[in-house]
Amino acid sequence: MPPAPPPPLVIADGDDAHALLRLVGAGGAVDPRRRLLERYGSPAQAVAAGPAAWRECGLTTAQMNHIHRPDAPRLANAGKWLRQRDHHLLGCHHRDYPPLLLRAPNPPLALFVAGDPALLWHPSVAIVGTRAPTPAGIAHAADFARALARSGLAVTSGLAAGIDTAAHEATLAADGKTVAVLGTGPDVAYPRANARLLARIASGGAVVSEHLPGTRPQQFHFPTRNRIIAGLSLATLVIEAAWQSGALITARLAAEAGREVFALPGSIRNPLARGCHRLIREGAGLVEDPAEVIATLAPQAQALAQDLRTRLCAPIHRGDEIVDEAVPGSAAEDPDYQQLWLALGHDPTNMDELVTRTGLTAAAVSSMLLLMELDGRVQAQHGRYFRNR
Repeated sequence: MPPAPPPPLVIADGDDAHALLRLVGAGGAVDPRRRLLERYGSPAQAVAAGPAAWRECGLTTAQMNHIHRPDAPRLANAGKWLRQRDHHLLGCHHRDYPPLLLRAPNPPLALFVAGDPALLWHPSVAIVGTRAPTPAGIAHAADFARALARSGLAVTSGLAAGIDTAAHEATLAADGKTVAVLGTGPDVAYPRANARLLARIASGGAVVSEHLPGTRPQQFHFPTRNRIIAGLSLATLVIEAAWQSGALITARLAAEAGREVFALPGSIRNPLARGCHRLIREGAGLVEDPAEVIATLAPQAQALAQDLRTRLCAPIHRGDEIVDEAVPGSAAEDPDYQQLWLALGHDPTNMDELVTRTGLTAAAVSSMLLLMELDGRVQAQHGRYFRNR
C-alpha cells in the first residue's frame, strides 16, 4: 500500500488554528518559527509559504519535515481538546496574547489555555519555591498568596508539589485569581496528585502550556516552563529554595525580563533558606510582609492599567458623573462596575460589605477596585475602600 500523501500546504481560509498546531508540533527552537509567523502574518500563510520560506527563516530540516508531514494523531487530539468549552489557543500574533509575556525574552510561539485567557493580562505575582517545603514555608506561601489575591493581584505558579501547590490552593480559597503554567500539555497534571487542583484552576482561573495536549512530563520542559511563569508576572517571589533550585531559575529569568524579584529570608540553619539568601545577596528584595510586595508593584500595575481596562471594558467614573474615557473600540460600560461604584461611598467600607452590597464575588470586586484605585478614583486605608474626593 503506498504511503498516505502529506497534508496540503495550501491552508483554507479560517484554518489558522490547524496551521498553528502544525507550527507548534514542529518543536525545536522557537525563534525561527516565530520569525516565520511574524513575516507572513498568520499561521495559514506561514505554512503555505513552503519549504524555501521556512528554510530562509531558519527552520531546521526536522522542523520542516514535521510541518510538511505532521503527527496526525497528535494534531487530531489537539483539535479535539480545542473544541471543548473554555479551551483556547493563542498564537504570538494574536491580539489576545498577553503583552507582558510578549515583551519577555523568548516568548512561546503559542499558548494553550484552559479557562479564562483574559486572566493572562491581569497583574500577577509569581510565587515559587521548593517541592519539599517546611510547614513554615507552606504557611508563608499561603499567607502571601491570600494577601496578594485580596489586593486584586493574581497569583501565578507552576502546579508543582510544595510551595506552588500551597500558593494555588490559598488563592482559590480566598476566591482569588490564579494561573498555573505547566511543563506538560494543558490536560496533563504533574504531579498526578494535583489533577483535582488542575481542574479547579481551569474552572476558576487559567491553566497555560506551550505544549500540545497530551504531552507527558519531560525534564527539559520545566526550566523552559519557568520563563513563562516569570514572563507573565510583574514580579517573582521565592519562598524556600535550596542553593540549586528550579525556583532560582525562575528568579533569574524574571530579572532578565526586567521584572521585580523578591525573596523571603529564613534561618541560617535551614538549607531551604540558602537559595533565598543567595538571591538577596544578588539584589533581590528582602520582604517580610505581603504589603511590601503590593506597594512596590503599584507603579508597574499602573502601567498595565490601560491594557487591563481595555480587556475588562471598565467604565470610568469621576465623582457622581460618569465620564466616557474608555479607549477607542471598548465596549459599553460594564454594569458590574456601575454596581460597585454605587456600593462605594465616601465612608470607608470593607471588602466583605462591598461583596454583600453588590452580590459579586470577592475576586471580581478586588479586580475592579484595583483598577479604580490605579485610576485615582478610589482610595484604600487599612483594607477599607472609599471614593476619592
